[in-house]
Amino acid sequence: MNSTVSKPLDQSFEAASPLPAKKEDIVFAIIGAISFSHLLNDMIQSLILAIYPLLKDNFALSFGQIGLITLTYQFTASLLQPIVGYYTDKYPQTYALPVGMGFTLGGLVMLAFSPSFGWLLVASALVGCGSSVFHPESSRVARMASGGRHGLAQSLFQVGGNAGSSLGPLLAALIIMRHGQRSIAWFAIAALVAIVVLIGVSNWFKVARTKVQPRVQSAGHAALSNRRIALAMGVLLVLIFSKYFYLASLNSYYTFYLIDRFHLPVETTQFYLFAFLFAIAVGTIVGGPIGDRFGRKYVIWASILGVAPFTLLLPYVNLFWTGVLTVVIGLILASAFSAIIVYAQELIPGKVGMVAGMFFGFAFGVAGIGAAVLGHVADSTSIETVYKLCGFLPLLGIFTVFLPNLEGDRPRKLEAA
Repeated sequence: MNSTVSKPLDQSFEAASPLPAKKEDIVFAIIGAISFSHLLNDMIQSLILAIYPLLKDNFALSFGQIGLITLTYQFTASLLQPIVGYYTDKYPQTYALPVGMGFTLGGLVMLAFSPSFGWLLVASALVGCGSSVFHPESSRVARMASGGRHGLAQSLFQVGGNAGSSLGPLLAALIIMRHGQRSIAWFAIAALVAIVVLIGVSNWFKVARTKVQPRVQSAGHAALSNRRIALAMGVLLVLIFSKYFYLASLNSYYTFYLIDRFHLPVETTQFYLFAFLFAIAVGTIVGGPIGDRFGRKYVIWASILGVAPFTLLLPYVNLFWTGVLTVVIGLILASAFSAIIVYAQELIPGKVGMVAGMFFGFAFGVAGIGAAVLGHVADSTSIETVYKLCGFLPLLGIFTVFLPNLEGDRPRKLEAA
């Protein structure tokens, strides 16, 4: 990755032909660049979650107000993402990615200097706007550069975001918690680097879209009726709800849970959160390629329903097993999202951006609503109650039984080396 960004951008992206010569050829320079940008984007966004204890002390916030910050960010992203994806499916915007990152940059700087809770909400909304542009457009670029290996490309793209999300709490513990709220502005450098990289990606996209997009639009599963497609999409949204409502309990309140139950210092809890988010990054790498080879439906089964025993057990174990179980939960849950995105894109051909925006947006919206609801539950009961209730959510994975087996999405035997 370092070698990619150290060379002149035009030279790096020009070397990657915008149209793979063979179906199995992946334009790794582009996927690497978009994954690296995803890392920077989600690292910045995860800072909001990681500095909640700091903001809570600085502004005397309740858990309900903490949930509102997450809701504002997630709602802005979820509301706009499918709209952006739908619009750019019809009218591709070459430089939408760097422009979207500009919103994130503005929100980051505002977050560093916000004088009140209201300005924190405005800053969160700006970061959400940046996310609403970045995710559907970058998902489209990853699919264009995939050479047909959509699950692998989506996983590589996703793992950048997961890695960035895991770095946020670690950097927050090492820098922001020690130097205060205004040190958030130092991360503007990361946003500026991402803008430069995304300009290079946009130059590639300008050439690639006219050649790759017609090929993507011609693919799909036209044999399925509209009713079955609608049912399958509904099931996928239920699974996203289960996954991201549960993740909201860990992303927003895991540090508070560790402080409340095990009396850990804030700095120590950041390392536990880092371990959980890093496990998500590792799990993401696994899900896409396995889905390409053996079938995405089977990955979805194992990821959502398979994590239920661990989520149900989590509220009743000691500190050591809490750390172990959250890592296991992160590994298993993370493998589903890439499979769900690609599965949905194959259900509705030619709507890559809209589908990506719909699912990213729905995921963000569920996470935001979940954070707000769980914040009120924690205020009225306890943090421990939140985890006892949320442990049942993965049982919704049983609805996977209603997903059709798509052509080419059936388990395939390993080929001889």
